[in-house]
Amino acid sequence: MSDEEPAVSYRVLEPGTRVVTSDGADLGTVAEILENRLEDIFDGLVVDTPGGRRFVDAPEVARITASVVTLTIDGTQAAGLPERDPAGGPEFSANTRAGRFRRPWRRR
Repeated sequence: MSDEEPAVSYRVLEPGTRVVTSDGADLGTVAEILENRLEDIFDGLVVDTPGGRRFVDAPEVARITASVVTLTIDGTQAAGLPERDPAGGPEFSANTRAGRFRRPWRRR
């Protein structure tokens, strides 16, 4: 691994960058970088693996450099990563008319 290489922001991460597990096993390469641009939040990665595209959640990313992404999970845990949902996950929005202390079970 490249511990001598400086860490970089997810914003400069390139598709095709190698992804390795915490125990040094090659998982695959970065296919997509997922982010919430409005709030400047790194959401995770989609990784091309021999078994298909897998979703890696942001907390499972330990370190990003220009040449490699290192995960916090080992090879055994990485084998259980979920497939990438092409439709994305559910979207949620705030109910701005509810008021600060509205109880979630009360009907309008």
